[in-house]
Amino acid sequence: MENKTSYTIKLTPQQMDETARILREGNYRRRTVEHAVAAAAGEDCQIVLYKSGKCLVQGKGAADWITFTLEPQVLMEARLGYEDVLNPEANAPHMGVDESGKGDFFGPMVIAAAYVDEAIAKDLKAINVRDSKTVTTDKAMQDLAKKIRARLGDRFAVVAIGPAAYNRLYDKMGSVNRILAWGHAKAIENLLEKVPHCPRALSDQFGPEQQIQRALQQKGRKIKLEQRHKAESDIAVAAASILARSAFLSAMDKLGQAHGVALPKGASDKVRAAAAELVGKKGGAVLLETAKCHFKTTDDVLGPLGKTRKSEGLPPAPVKKVYVRRSSSSV
Repeated sequence: MENKTSYTIKLTPQQMDETARILREGNYRRRTVEHAVAAAAGEDCQIVLYKSGKCLVQGKGAADWITFTLEPQVLMEARLGYEDVLNPEANAPHMGVDESGKGDFFGPMVIAAAYVDEAIAKDLKAINVRDSKTVTTDKAMQDLAKKIRARLGDRFAVVAIGPAAYNRLYDKMGSVNRILAWGHAKAIENLLEKVPHCPRALSDQFGPEQQIQRALQQKGRKIKLEQRHKAESDIAVAAASILARSAFLSAMDKLGQAHGVALPKGASDKVRAAAAELVGKKGGAVLLETAKCHFKTTDDVLGPLGKTRKSEGLPPAPVKKVYVRRSSSSV
């Protein structure tokens, strides 16, 4: 069994009710946790039941509580330590692909691919590799990415599409999903050069699989492509998500230093304020080199400054397609 101290298990409503009853009636100390329907401390572990249906168990006694309480009394099956039996494909040789920066106004879009086999998957789980969205600080992200790179050696690939290239691609393709498909295909092909016999590539669902298939060149056409929702639960996709976010964070730091402005992540009020400062210093054209110009944020920044896309030499705003339903009746 893995030497982990934190586990998250998705429960059904009936399992949630039964677990809450156990915590209420058993030898536990009740706790108050935000967004939780029940929370308690047991022997060497803490259990929290969230409204979303997730059960979080933490502490050095977490594995014992799951093995001797949750599994026999609630789940009615042994899962912990049997992941390989329940989902044998998870540790079979394959690559995971994920991206970062898609929703960030500033900075690149980064796509990463990571290869795992049984031994690598076991080692990545041992260092607690998980979906990058659950890693709470940039430092923790970079530290974990460093460990992943050390374990993978050269069995990963990172494709960074900087803002200037991204804006050119968007002008040509007119779709974020088409850029994503192109980036996924590029990352898959680059990794196939290092692990040519990899049989399968898994990514999160973002569009038709045919988009990636069409973007693949000849050497990538034989790999089996698979997309599914919540793919970050797969260890290879989780590793790729962390590598992609790590590369995005590093690129953001370099971009901010080059332009003398701290560039916030996302597309918030802070982002608009930083963009306005940057445009005030260097003119609107600087956004071509620093940001994803099809974002509505571009217009939100330029308008109050008395500037337009045309006046600053920026591409026009994307045209929203309007579908008109034809009447079946004639006039």
